[in-house]
Amino acid sequence: MTIRMTLAALLGAALMTTTSSVAQAQTPTITPVTDATLQSPDPNDWLSWRRTLDGWGYSPLDQITTDNVGAMQLVWSWGLEAGVSQTTPIVRDGVMFIANPGNIVHALNARSGERIWEYRYPLDEQRRAAAQMRSLAIYEDVILLNTVDAHMVAIDANTGEERWNTPIGTAPGYTFTSGPIVADGTVVTGLTGCGRYREDTCYVVGLDGRTGRERWRTSTVALPGERGGDTWGDLPVMFRAGSDAWIPGSYDAGSGLLFWGTAQAKPWSRAARGTDGDALYTNSTLALDPTTGALRWYFQHIPGDSHDMDETFERILVDYDDRQSVFSMGKLGILWENDRETGELVRATDLGYQNLFDLDPNTGQAIYKDGMVQDVGEVVDFCPSTGGFKSLRAMAYHPDAGALYVPLNLNCETAAFLPVERRPGGGGAGGVRERVYHFHPQSPDHIGELQALDVRTGETRWRQRRRTPYNTAALTTGGGLVFVGDWDRNVMAYDAESGAELWQTRLPHMTNGFPITYAVDGIQYVAIGTGPSIGASSWATLIPSELLPEKSPPRASGGIFVFALRPQ
Repeated sequence: MTIRMTLAALLGAALMTTTSSVAQAQTPTITPVTDATLQSPDPNDWLSWRRTLDGWGYSPLDQITTDNVGAMQLVWSWGLEAGVSQTTPIVRDGVMFIANPGNIVHALNARSGERIWEYRYPLDEQRRAAAQMRSLAIYEDVILLNTVDAHMVAIDANTGEERWNTPIGTAPGYTFTSGPIVADGTVVTGLTGCGRYREDTCYVVGLDGRTGRERWRTSTVALPGERGGDTWGDLPVMFRAGSDAWIPGSYDAGSGLLFWGTAQAKPWSRAARGTDGDALYTNSTLALDPTTGALRWYFQHIPGDSHDMDETFERILVDYDDRQSVFSMGKLGILWENDRETGELVRATDLGYQNLFDLDPNTGQAIYKDGMVQDVGEVVDFCPSTGGFKSLRAMAYHPDAGALYVPLNLNCETAAFLPVERRPGGGGAGGVRERVYHFHPQSPDHIGELQALDVRTGETRWRQRRRTPYNTAALTTGGGLVFVGDWDRNVMAYDAESGAELWQTRLPHMTNGFPITYAVDGIQYVAIGTGPSIGASSWATLIPSELLPEKSPPRASGGIFVFALRPQ
């Protein structure tokens, strides 16, 4: 395979199917990944969901720079299995590991794209296309895969053979859509599928990284008789639903704390849920002890949410000016900064697009505006829509620029939230009727926005807008670049300082997931994923389909597309 192969030839090779589980290639020897390695990874590798346990989404690699990024070109690609894909490759010792739809893992030569091995989790074939997995983890010499039926599987990184398999979900309906992280030997992961009414709640769970034995599980819902239990009123455990922990958290080895975000309560609206209180620990940042799972502190960003304003997304750990902070942003487009040791709010910066809440100037508490907490069946107009301004497309931090780069999508919604019957096995988010999406009044022709935010002040340094949504996480690099993709199949590289667009290319499918960069044999590569989203997802399916009828991404399976500089 040469660097000047055409895109068509590359796609043809990538989409060829095989039946053997191990390709006819030399078996790699993966250097075991220790806790020290995860906390200070080789710049050539990408070992965790956001590369480092602090959640930065940043690589110090600087072969590709603001001066030469225009010379980037495609060098290889790989077709993914059919189904929903928002994947994040990880790379160790020149081997790329990819979570495919259907709980299938591929190990590829990260320089050439040649397959090394394949692992297929035993699963009803009819479930595979919807069984997405956003990320993997690596610890010692195993790849850690979460599954659609709420198991965690350890796969030998060298051979693709299964080492151990631990069931984590305690009842049907629990699932995983994202992978774990590893914190000093404990593999930590968050459950989802927690909207069903059952005699149990949602959890963050810690397993022994070597054996898979469960060490602890911490409920993300305050139980009756415990601290915060009264914030659900007199609802029994059966009807305390939601607070899913479906996006990976971050870990600070210095303080020995995990930082994990939780989602909204379910059903979405207060009236359907039957709560007037805060419904702890929904829409919160939880600081957990990775050894025991004990809750050290919490900060609830949105008390008593009534509009599906999720806050579960990435936590980014940044030290500056003798301050140690954890940054987060949920659907409302409010940048939260909390002290990592105490949880005390440092600053809440509202980007100025939402119309649901006022922020208390002293405490930062989000307080619903008059008339915004709706009754069942009442039509309300609100910004953002249930898709949010900010969602699972993670922001990234650039340490040299001292800025966060945030993919946003500006949109509003008119809708009425419907009742939900309280019965065992029922529940869920609740139905919505009379739903209509709108462009945001401050952006009447464009949905997508990328903002650079100063970490010291929260102020906007620059913004870029696009007609279609930004649809991937942001990636920052030591070359002064920010990479991100959009719903219309484009991938862009921006100057981290000025926001100038320096490079763009178009791929065969909608970009999706979490871009990465890595190096092999002195060559830096940038890998971008593509693929469809869940059919009912508002951000990537319903909103652009309604507001942008002239746009129509191909209905096709996704792939991984890998770029490098053109040889001199």
